[in-house]
Amino acid sequence: MRLGLKSFIFFIAINCFAGMTIAAGKTVSDQLFDLSIEDLMQIEVTTVSRRSQKLTEVAAAAYVITNEDIRRSGATSIPDALRMAPGVQVERVSTDKWAVSIRGFNGVYANKLQVLMDGRSVYNPIFAGVLWEQQDTLLEDIERIEVIRGPAAAVWGANAVNGVINIITKKAADTQGALLTAGGGSFEHGFFGARYGGKINEATPFRFYAKGFTRDHLTSTTGDNIHNQWHSSRGGFRLDHMRGIDQFTLQGDLFYNANGDTVDQSQFNLSNIPLGSSRGHQEGGNIRVRWDRVYSEQSAVMLQIYYDRVRNQFLPIGDSDAESFDVDFQHRLSLMEKHNITWGLNYRLYHNTVFDSVLTQFSPREQTNHQFGVFIRDEISLLPERLSLTVGTRLDHNDFTGLEVQPNARLMWTPNSSNSVWMSISRAVRIPSRFEQDVTTVVRQIQGLPGFSVLPIPLLATVKGSSSFGSEKLIAYELGYRHQITQQASVDLAGFVNDYSQLRSAGLGTISTDSGFPGQLLVPIVLNNKAAALTYGFEVSADWKPLNQWRLQASYSYLNMDIDSSELVNQLDPTTGGADKVAPTHRLSFRSNYDFSEKLQLNLWLRYVNKISFYDIPSYVTMDANLTFKPVKNVELFLVGQNLFSENHREFVSDTIPTLPGKIPRGIYVGARWNF
Repeated sequence: MRLGLKSFIFFIAINCFAGMTIAAGKTVSDQLFDLSIEDLMQIEVTTVSRRSQKLTEVAAAAYVITNEDIRRSGATSIPDALRMAPGVQVERVSTDKWAVSIRGFNGVYANKLQVLMDGRSVYNPIFAGVLWEQQDTLLEDIERIEVIRGPAAAVWGANAVNGVINIITKKAADTQGALLTAGGGSFEHGFFGARYGGKINEATPFRFYAKGFTRDHLTSTTGDNIHNQWHSSRGGFRLDHMRGIDQFTLQGDLFYNANGDTVDQSQFNLSNIPLGSSRGHQEGGNIRVRWDRVYSEQSAVMLQIYYDRVRNQFLPIGDSDAESFDVDFQHRLSLMEKHNITWGLNYRLYHNTVFDSVLTQFSPREQTNHQFGVFIRDEISLLPERLSLTVGTRLDHNDFTGLEVQPNARLMWTPNSSNSVWMSISRAVRIPSRFEQDVTTVVRQIQGLPGFSVLPIPLLATVKGSSSFGSEKLIAYELGYRHQITQQASVDLAGFVNDYSQLRSAGLGTISTDSGFPGQLLVPIVLNNKAAALTYGFEVSADWKPLNQWRLQASYSYLNMDIDSSELVNQLDPTTGGADKVAPTHRLSFRSNYDFSEKLQLNLWLRYVNKISFYDIPSYVTMDANLTFKPVKNVELFLVGQNLFSENHREFVSDTIPTLPGKIPRGIYVGARWNF
């Protein structure tokens, strides 16, 4: 607590000094920070309704992270940039892994979050989550990240339970010319990025990019090297073509990751399980084609097709080979002046093979899944520019649970241009993963029990999937308020109550000697849907420009979770039974962006995260700082310090692969960015 107070005083002191310096300066360019907060709130988003809307007009808890926000933050990855959004829990697990969720239930494979990159789903149905180490692009090419808190299943389908994150990249026309960026430092050992954008003709712009980096290993709580260095390389392209009312997009990426980790030897004492450090890799690519035809502001059609292929090596769990094919069609039209209707169809094929290892077996090893979806959404104008009602639903059919119905209703009241109130009620489901139906995996060796320090025969705890495992269900209630205080200040509040049923739980199966490990008794933990939860909370964000060259942004998130589950799951499953002990109750972010002149910027980012009792991780306060200098036009030099308030701190522990937990270090890196 004492560190937190000192950190806060230090942060305020820097802000006050910078503010006085700005106030005294008379040569700051009028072009810097020329947009008011009111203008910034007019940014358009597409994720809520699958059509373009102003941020102030959406009846949902929405937040936009812009390219400028990412640049000023000094973030070097998409998960780190997501820390700026209220209600989003981002914790670094290791050099290459994060746990990211919205409104609770966090884990390395957080299963109640849908993530899109340019509308392409990156949700992994093998483990029910997102492999964040594989979701990357040249950060300079990101136009914005739209974060929707709360269910969006009525338009995006199953698994969009607690929210949707949509990473939207720039059009090829907006990335013309060349870009080079490079740098390095203590934790960020080295990184580079290159991009070139040109035109085949005036109607056909394109770009190519390549990037790579090397990041250092973490150390364990005892100071040992975890051997989880990360080397990554990636490249891709985008081509856009405009012809009359039609626009075509062709986009693709390839990547390769080499990484490592160290198995926690305290969890096992088995001769045929490889312990210690190990190396692995992932490689893959995707290609996406999209056609848009815009008839008018109220009428348009869209067809998108993409293919994705990834090969993963997860040591010591095993290898997997997965490919997906997706077709998405959407039609938007206006009827009788008061109805804006959007409807669409979706088909997704997912084929995967998971190879056996000494820890994990899937049965069957190879599987192909099909998913079909249809949705319709009607935005009804009850009072023009004052009151609107949106109703809709989505029907999804999947191979695990059959037909799922996910309706939604949203009401928006705008009494005047400065105030808006919205409310919603939604139903969403999270369908099972292959892991929950087909897996048998060793999770821990039990040497003793209460009253028995040593057992005559060790017990081997093994999680077993079940074909009867069904969908998790949510009924969500939300209420929000936005207020434009002045042209230079705004506030956004959102509250929610989430009622979950049929959540993942588990029970003990029959103990047997058929464990596959000599001298061990098998204790199967069988997955079921007997848990429930009630969560509630709120998020508030504020944006203020006290001076034309000074922008302050703050957010606070509160979350309370009540879990009804078996005691066994409360102790073993941090993503469900123990989720209330994994979600920090309080989370605070405060950002300050100063422009001293056209050439010099100082950006500070203070964060507070409450304790995570499940892993015995204490609360922490940290700060990032980014000093940017532009010596000449189109050249930018930057010095970034990350996690400055302590030498290192803990954020999370892997809830999947039993690896040694690492400490996140303080880091400093320098770099340059050149546009020409």
